[in-house]
Amino acid sequence: MLQTVSLTKSYGAHLALNQLNLSVNAGEVYCLLGQNGAGKTTTINLILGFLEPSSGEILFDNKNINDSKGDRRKNIAYIPEVVMLYGNLTAVENLSYFSKLAGFNFTKNELENFLNQCGLQTDAHYKKLSGFSKGMRQKVGIAIAVAKDAQLILMDEPTSGLDPKATEEFTLLVKQLADSGKSVLMATHDIFNAVNVGTHIGIMKRGELIHTLKADEITAADLQKLYLQTI
Repeated sequence: MLQTVSLTKSYGAHLALNQLNLSVNAGEVYCLLGQNGAGKTTTINLILGFLEPSSGEILFDNKNINDSKGDRRKNIAYIPEVVMLYGNLTAVENLSYFSKLAGFNFTKNELENFLNQCGLQTDAHYKKLSGFSKGMRQKVGIAIAVAKDAQLILMDEPTSGLDPKATEEFTLLVKQLADSGKSVLMATHDIFNAVNVGTHIGIMKRGELIHTLKADEITAADLQKLYLQTI
């Protein structure tokens, strides 16, 4: 489980994140909505350790993620808006490389199974990523997360630039991750997909979490109204 406790990040007089309290349990998909500058990406960067919090705590399985004892982030995977993989390597080679960095050594068949599980068509397994669409690259990114058995998966604008078919495929993959017990925190602008894929939704404004909702208790139309009223 992920939990932030009064998490705050400031840059001089500018408060980028103010007293953020949220939790994501196993099997949940928490979608963070907000305009650019609302604090969504700052939140993800703090969890990843790319930024140091000004105050507050980040707990993972009830332990401080920044505790020097043990690398608690080894169970976290990150899928950014543009998945940074090696274009001169094939899907299998990328998956093998990043799995080895995480301490895993899989057979060719195991690597292929991970890619199949994440919906990458078989004829693309041994093609270089330089020719992949964004949706295909994301499938490789998710396969890397699945292969390392990450318990928490962070996503930043994952559906940006995807066509409707790729968005639907991505949504199904995220739901499968949640069904398998993974925790997913997703920063997004996509209101309609947030209702579709999320179990919980948060709306941020100027570094503060203004609303927290259960996705099955609000329609996309009502969420859009609330979002527009909030921002």
